[in-house]
Amino acid sequence: PNESHKQQSTSIKMKSAIFATSLLAGSAAAFTSNAGTESATAMKAMPDRLWDTMVDKTERSAALPFLPRPANLDGSMPGDVGFDPMYLSSIPKDFSGFIQPPQWEQKGIPTLYWMREAELKHSRVAMLAWFGWLATDGGFGMTLRFPGELYSVESIPTAYEAHNVLVDQGSMGFLLLAVAFIEFCTSAVLVEVAGGGNDREAGDYMLDPLNFLKGKTDDEVFRMKTRELLNGRLAML
Repeated sequence: PNESHKQQSTSIKMKSAIFATSLLAGSAAAFTSNAGTESATAMKAMPDRLWDTMVDKTERSAALPFLPRPANLDGSMPGDVGFDPMYLSSIPKDFSGFIQPPQWEQKGIPTLYWMREAELKHSRVAMLAWFGWLATDGGFGMTLRFPGELYSVESIPTAYEAHNVLVDQGSMGFLLLAVAFIEFCTSAVLVEVAGGGNDREAGDYMLDPLNFLKGKTDDEVFRMKTRELLNGRLAML
């Protein structure tokens, strides 16, 4: 009787273990199935990555061959060699808000247009600054300065010392107002561009008093614009 009782007890324990194992396996399978379904659903619901719209994965940057080409830098603009390691030119943003309030007319200045406008403006200012630095210190064989004792070599020995002297005298304040006025006037065309009333190229103010571009072919104009930009970038450095 004792032996029979032991066999029955062992049989009950084995059946209980088998039942518990089956129950756990079923629960795990159900959990895995639900988790897999939820994961697949979440993946489908995820939006496209912004990175995919910022680069052209089929091409390499001409300037940085180890990086994909920025989407907007396709080599069609003067000076464009695909150099944009931070992909700033690909950021989708409307920059017209910098020059006009949101309640104005329909607006839109894309990132690449705004950055090329800024690059050209800074390039031209930097080139003028280098010319002025050399000219006022006699770099071209003669000292070119405004008339008057204040601007003479005796009062301002070098261009390096000019800033502090002219700030104290007040001339730099006038220069600041003059620059602000020019910026205000030139921003008017950007308002037109934002509203779609002007399709001018970025940085083009139709300023060519010596007719450098007159009668030139498109290729020649492209080369001259590229030279301007390359010299401007060097001046900024």
